[in-house]
Amino acid sequence: MRENTSAGSPPGLRIRDLRVSFDGFTAVDGVSLDVPPGDLRFLIGPNGAGKTTLVDAVTGLVKATGSAHFAGQELLGRPVHRIARLGIGRTFQTATVFEELTVLQNLDIAAGAGRGPLTLLRRRKGIPEEVERALETIGLARLRDRPAGILAHGQKQWLEIGMLLVQDVKLLLLDEPVAGMSHDEREATGRLLELISEDRTVVVIEHDMDFMRSFARSVCVLHAGSVLSEGTVAQVQADPKVQEVYLGRARDEATGVTEATGVPAQAQEA
Repeated sequence: MRENTSAGSPPGLRIRDLRVSFDGFTAVDGVSLDVPPGDLRFLIGPNGAGKTTLVDAVTGLVKATGSAHFAGQELLGRPVHRIARLGIGRTFQTATVFEELTVLQNLDIAAGAGRGPLTLLRRRKGIPEEVERALETIGLARLRDRPAGILAHGQKQWLEIGMLLVQDVKLLLLDEPVAGMSHDEREATGRLLELISEDRTVVVIEHDMDFMRSFARSVCVLHAGSVLSEGTVAQVQADPKVQEVYLGRARDEATGVTEATGVPAQAQEA
């Protein structure tokens, strides 16, 4: 059952007037947004819109002004490891797993089982409950003893998500999780995100508009470091600002007539 926003439930992500500048260039320009608990929020926009920089600021990788609260705690100004301890985890465009270790060993390391390097490499008698659950959730239970380096591209991404799940992460920030995946892998990833967002909050940076339309519960469109539009997929596609700025139009080459689609063309090209 999805978390709700009633009294006593854990808060979601609350960002107010967040700004990030590099040598006089403003990459994120006063962004304010709310991501409620249990949301599956997609951040879309062209390259340079500020999507990854926004997530970098929330996770402590770049300095920012303004505020970003999660679970009642201010995130800005905290070191990366302290932000992670608040239950916040992220992935990058390229999966970062230990390729020479097995799927199980990768999850075991992430779970912080406290075992030394030598005992980590031995076959264990039992598997921690959180690791077993993660194996089932990400669909890699039958591949638990396979080296991560020989997994398919999509499976490596699922393993990285599993490494966050065993840490009991409550806010997942995923940077283009389906980039380079096959159609079947994208569909499986979408179902995985729907499943884990039942009791977690998930924010996805994405350029794949078909994937976004299929799985987003809500969408935030960024443009030039600012929020251009927010809402459901239908609301964002119908927003005249999105249609105007992103020129989401399908051209009939025979007649020369253009038809507004509401799909960010630049996002598709990126």
